[in-house]
Amino acid sequence: MQPSPNSSSRPIPRGESTVAGPWLLVVVGFAALAVSFSVRAVLGLAMPVIETELGWSRSLLSGVGALALLVMACAAPFAGRIIDQSGPRLLVSGGLVAIAIGAGLVSLTSSLAIFAIGFGLFAAAGFTAVGTNIVAAAIAKSFEAGRGLATGIGTSGATAGQLLVVPAVAILMQTASWRYGFGALAVLALVLAACALILLPRPRPSSAPGAPSQPDGSLLDGIAALLRVPAFHVLFWSFLICGFTTTGVIETHLLPYAAFCGFPPLPSATAYGVLSAVNLGGMVLAGFLSDRLHRPTLLAAIYLARAASFILLAYVAPDIRLLYVFAVLFGLVDYSTIPVTVGLAASHFGVRRLGLAMGLISSGHALGGALAGGLLFDAGGSYGWLWIGAFSLSMLAGLLVFTLSDQPSEPVEPGEPALATRTSEAMS
Repeated sequence: MQPSPNSSSRPIPRGESTVAGPWLLVVVGFAALAVSFSVRAVLGLAMPVIETELGWSRSLLSGVGALALLVMACAAPFAGRIIDQSGPRLLVSGGLVAIAIGAGLVSLTSSLAIFAIGFGLFAAAGFTAVGTNIVAAAIAKSFEAGRGLATGIGTSGATAGQLLVVPAVAILMQTASWRYGFGALAVLALVLAACALILLPRPRPSSAPGAPSQPDGSLLDGIAALLRVPAFHVLFWSFLICGFTTTGVIETHLLPYAAFCGFPPLPSATAYGVLSAVNLGGMVLAGFLSDRLHRPTLLAAIYLARAASFILLAYVAPDIRLLYVFAVLFGLVDYSTIPVTVGLAASHFGVRRLGLAMGLISSGHALGGALAGGLLFDAGGSYGWLWIGAFSLSMLAGLLVFTLSDQPSEPVEPGEPALATRTSEAMS
């Protein structure tokens, strides 16, 4: 890959009272994502116990999960718009409160309807407000120098929660009850919501000196403006494929496939843990590299490496060591698309509409995860066709993003210089 610096030493004015303001957002975003993704992961952990205790079928619980993904897909553009207009303070704290309400309802109810309202509506709304792409947009709007690294560190909280919080909740669920697990997460989300409200700065009025400019026009005007930019379509469809190959394929089918291959549950779960651990490092590494390399080439390489990993996955049986090799390879390129994608979005769309752009792009990710994996598996009737489809689509995503330029040739918005304009001070 050819070097192409992606940042300058001039920070974007955000109105923070201290130099630490942007990095404080990274810390809060990291912690918020850790809690948000832990609640999402704990549902899968508790599902067998809930089925036994309450007599609900797996299809009913999966339906609640699908409802949550649908709500997330519909709400993401609105969350992104709020980031653009008001900043992350109220959105992140409000999202954590919604997660707390949802987890609290789940911990107390024996009614499927209340369970669906709690997890499928309240918690899902919180997952949207505290989602990787929304948090990534908020961080990217606060940085120009080192934007990729800051985004990679902040969004890696999504994986850190599964490594740190989920095991602790699992112990609580084993020693007490699954209800205590959700209750503890509800309390944790409330505490963190208060911290976010206190620590994150209030947005300055748009008329204040140094305040960031806000997007003009309505939500529909913003969407129409993005749809006129070819780069938006490339990033949207490639990220939809990303959602298919991660949420729709690996997060849904990896452990059942390991059982199909005859691997015992504990080594299979350990391999998944290895994948999550490497994923954290992969996100930070991708962010670091996106500040230094040609980003379309980097993103294409991530998708092509993901495609190669599916070839390996098709042949892991009967050697479980190959499953661990796959876990390392896929972990490196799992969520690592996020910091690179948000950097390209900032360059091509500008920071004024970055939240809306990433909200729309994350809607594609959620739809890909909710629909594509299950549809392809049902249509093919075998894991072989699923891996072929995942390989082919990952290749397509890699080819799509390779057509992008690293920066637009003209300013992205009237009166706003293209963010990707390189200077002699940029990093190499």
